[in-house]
Amino acid sequence: MIKAVFPGSFDPIHNGHIDIARRASRLVDELVIAVYDKPLKNFLFSPEERLDMVRYVFQSDPNITVTGYSGITVHYCRKIEAQLMIRGLRVFSDFEYEFRMALANHRLEPDIEVMALITSEEHTFLSSSTVREIASLGGNVTTMVPDYVKKALDAKFLTPGSDQQVIPAQTFRD
Repeated sequence: MIKAVFPGSFDPIHNGHIDIARRASRLVDELVIAVYDKPLKNFLFSPEERLDMVRYVFQSDPNITVTGYSGITVHYCRKIEAQLMIRGLRVFSDFEYEFRMALANHRLEPDIEVMALITSEEHTFLSSSTVREIASLGGNVTTMVPDYVKKALDAKFLTPGSDQQVIPAQTFRD
């Protein structure tokens, strides 16, 4: 039985994540989507909110489970007896980062393999930060996220008196 982990912060989950997860789930017996609770970046959604969104999206996928975790990802893989970590690649710069991370992870846990899936063409531009910024500016994200996630974004940004700040690496304001 092959058990794989698809880790991420999923702040929020978007259609690119969903595409990678569903494609990966066809290749393994069990896919654990692991929502990281404390990355080195600011969250828009709490760990509980992110877990709820991811669980909602995959509630009818029989071989996908969703859980939270903290610490080093390959140590988490070892803890739950997963043999494989799934990563998604969108653009060339993702490859360099993921390649370095895979080598470091292999050094920490040599028995955990890393499999990178290339995103579907229609999702190459998607990132959680892009979705957050577009939503914060009142843009339409209906083609980027499930309706459930769009409603959660709307609740964050369209609430009167909302003081949510999104500080993007690039900006759509210009």
